[in-house]
Amino acid sequence: MNLSEYNLEDLFLTAIKSEIESNKLYSNLAKKIQNGLLQDKLEFLAKEEEKHKNFIEDEYRNHFPDKKINLPKETPVPLPEIIIDDENIPLSKIFMSAMQAEKAAQDFYKSFADRFEDGTKINHTLKYFSDMELGHYKLIEIEKESMERFEEADVYWPMMHIGP
Repeated sequence: MNLSEYNLEDLFLTAIKSEIESNKLYSNLAKKIQNGLLQDKLEFLAKEEEKHKNFIEDEYRNHFPDKKINLPKETPVPLPEIIIDDENIPLSKIFMSAMQAEKAAQDFYKSFADRFEDGTKINHTLKYFSDMELGHYKLIEIEKESMERFEEADVYWPMMHIGP
């Protein structure tokens, strides 16, 4: 991802906004999920995004001590959004959107890290965030594949879960 046309402040604000939105998504999904294991994974992802946001906010304040964090309505750096426009959308489709967002976040953080000198704390941390976003992608990918199998069973054998 080429971030050279964006200023540093816009990159920080984009990262903060993205982490807030991801946290909300995973938190809201966790509240709606009945599967306790999946719920735990979504809560874990929400907490991870919260930690990322806190670090980035601290770095924003270090770089712009006289400015207040004022998030734009839309981020200057285009990143995929996870839009749930229908309450009946299959969870696997939401997970597919989440995977795209996590992949974009991985690329974003890798490129964002390049804006800072190698070996600095922020450079290392942003590279680490990039790796973590890839981990989030893989976790969601596994859950999406599992969910697809479940959804397929419900579609083709709607009475499958009915007991004797």
